[in-house]
Amino acid sequence: MGNSNACCVAPQGQRGKKKDRSDVYAPEPEVPKEESSANLQHISDREVAEDHEEDPSNHPRASTIFLMKSTAPNGKVLELTSHHRSDGLLVHHSSKKRNNHHINHQQESPNNLNKKFSSCSTIYIDDSTVSQPNLKNTLKCVALAIYYHIKNRDKEEICKTLDIFDEKNHPLTKDSVPDNYDSIEPEHRHIYRFIRTLFSAAQLTAECAIITLVYLERLLTYAEIDIAPCNWKRIVLGAILLASKVWDDQAVWNVDYCQILRDITVEDMNALERQFLELLQFNINVPSSVYAKYYFDLRSLADANDLIFPVEQLSKERAQRLEATSRACEEKMKEGNKPELKRTVSAENMSPRLSRVVLS
Repeated sequence: MGNSNACCVAPQGQRGKKKDRSDVYAPEPEVPKEESSANLQHISDREVAEDHEEDPSNHPRASTIFLMKSTAPNGKVLELTSHHRSDGLLVHHSSKKRNNHHINHQQESPNNLNKKFSSCSTIYIDDSTVSQPNLKNTLKCVALAIYYHIKNRDKEEICKTLDIFDEKNHPLTKDSVPDNYDSIEPEHRHIYRFIRTLFSAAQLTAECAIITLVYLERLLTYAEIDIAPCNWKRIVLGAILLASKVWDDQAVWNVDYCQILRDITVEDMNALERQFLELLQFNINVPSSVYAKYYFDLRSLADANDLIFPVEQLSKERAQRLEATSRACEEKMKEGNKPELKRTVSAENMSPRLSRVVLS
């Protein structure tokens, strides 16, 4: 015991110190479950800021802004005046006539006379689905949503915008911009023609139009700006530019848009795209549930404004194609629900394999 090298001698710096038992048996701090690696959130779930929890472009249950803008405070759908209608978009009857159509049939909109209804022997369906929307009608619906955004903005307050979107500072054409450019509200047909020109020249799809509307409303929410007569063209152009690159596999380059809008420079397009992304906080993710919500809300907007989607009678050949597509989807779902095969197999469960031998 007198040996200085004995193991029971305390180190020189700790001699005479008594160790507390609570330190010895103190339990290790537990790692919270939410911080453990097994329960980490996916990046797509964490990229939404807390300030935008009710943002309709991120959450499928939040109501879309354009649908709220198209509805009056009393819950009735707002009307388009006769000089605001576009090609193929008929003026719908008033809400009063809509509610009293069973009393006076002569007051019905002539558009309703063109509607076809399915029966037991005949089924009418349109060619627009959530996975393959009709391009022409989708563009009209998106233009109508933008129209209501501009028309029903808060006009009592000063328009909140940014320099990059101002058409006076960054004109799209060489034509002189009028002094009252910020007070001339565009008609629905003007918005539709502007969007149709870009989509036709760039050969974009109808799905890209829906993504464009998602990015537009996300920009208005994140940047806290208004879409108004002074900036709607550049906001729509930036949303289309970004949506085409995110959605389409073969994206249109910025220089290609300069061939469509010949008076704009590539540097201006690059600056527009860069600032648009920064204002979105680089959040370009669009969940499938949000995409489906915007599609069906656009269908509701079209129905409220008597925008008829082309329908045709269900033929035998088309019914067979739909049945084949449905069967393929069911088989795909069954294959996805099958349990995964084990990589290793026990030797007891292995059946003996016989090898063929050639006898000479």
